[in-house]
Amino acid sequence: MSQTASPAAEIFKAYDIRGIVDKSLTTETVRGIGQALGTEALKRGQKTIVVGYDGRLSGPRFAEALAAGITSTGIDVIDIGCVATPITYFAAYHLGANSCVSITGSHNPPDYNGMKMVLGGQTLYGAMIQDLRRRIIENDFASGSGSVSKIDVRPAYIERILSDVKLARPMKIVLDSGNGVAGNTAPELFRKLGCELSELFSEVDGNFPNHHPDPSKPENLEDVIHALKNGDAELGLAFDGDGDRLGVVTKDGEIIYPDRQIMLFAADVLSRVPGGQIIYDVKCTRNLAPWIRKHGGVPVMWNTGHALVKAKLKETGAPLAGEMSGHMFFKERWYGFDDGLYTGVRLLEILSRSPDANAILKALPDAVSTPELNIKMNEGEPVQLVEKLKAAKFDGEVERITIDGLRIEYADGFGLARSSNTTPVVVLRFEADNAAALERIQADFRRTIGAAWPGIELPF
Repeated sequence: MSQTASPAAEIFKAYDIRGIVDKSLTTETVRGIGQALGTEALKRGQKTIVVGYDGRLSGPRFAEALAAGITSTGIDVIDIGCVATPITYFAAYHLGANSCVSITGSHNPPDYNGMKMVLGGQTLYGAMIQDLRRRIIENDFASGSGSVSKIDVRPAYIERILSDVKLARPMKIVLDSGNGVAGNTAPELFRKLGCELSELFSEVDGNFPNHHPDPSKPENLEDVIHALKNGDAELGLAFDGDGDRLGVVTKDGEIIYPDRQIMLFAADVLSRVPGGQIIYDVKCTRNLAPWIRKHGGVPVMWNTGHALVKAKLKETGAPLAGEMSGHMFFKERWYGFDDGLYTGVRLLEILSRSPDANAILKALPDAVSTPELNIKMNEGEPVQLVEKLKAAKFDGEVERITIDGLRIEYADGFGLARSSNTTPVVVLRFEADNAAALERIQADFRRTIGAAWPGIELPF
């Protein structure tokens, strides 16, 4: 059996394809994925697929292999080159293709790469991704001859944003692209928006020589915090490796986590879309729901996962959705896909209306919370543990939410345990009104998890 005939099962994840370059993800495998995608695109009545890639070193050759696979089925490819993942999504709309693939390793280590895929406006996830693997194994491919054309859509992307978003005053910001692909577009976009920039690591380099491009981890924001402390910028923005997530830091070095960012965006969007639904995932703060109601919206808690949130956005027609991981989805005035650059622009639009951006951000309701904690387990065990917890009793439980794992609401906080869709871990998160309440809630979870799975090692 050739490599194309039996691709590694572990690269076909819940929301995307991801593997180690030239080990689990080879050029032959990428070509096979292209054949499978092209065949599926034909079945869905599609004619063209846009292909873009991030700053990973393997991006150009994987793009070539993917295009070869896609065109061998009779589907045309528009190659838009090295761009942020959201620009690939934008191109699918702008060029009328409705289908696209972003070749990206996102925030994974340098030796990873992968693909985020949209066909006919639908983000592929779950069974749809597994079906691509089936096609490759069964050699179930259409045959034809499509063409490849090249277009640079970055000017159109920047123009589309600037035609709609205006700052009330110029702003001076620190912009950290982390040597990720956002570095080839974000500085130009923010300058044209009217910002004075203190740039960090804008040079696209797939080795990520300065820090890992994942703004959800506080250690990766240390350079931004340092630059804010030693310069005269009023705000810091940091992007992840493929530009679809944003990190935000105040002048005095406080990280504004995405669930608090959602509050700011919700208040703004609801001022124009009264009664709108605002979607957020189960990891977000309990301060969100009352805030959304206070501003005239309907809070909708939903599953974690960008593909699942996009599907819910489509189903509900909500104007805004956001995830604790940093994916923000604006449907109001934008297309509903996750875009770190556009999120940064919308943030500055709101903050520029005030003379003190710091004060606006720091006034958002806050709570004592933990970052995301992970219990590492063997494949299949996380689901078993979460099921056992669902059958258990918790002290002081006010409400339990089971849409994605188990979230126990207490009078003064919450605890969450959910099985990750991408790695064999149980994801935990805790929040409370004060440190004592947080300790009590964690102790309750410690006791319950220990009883459900004796001898387990806990990260808290």
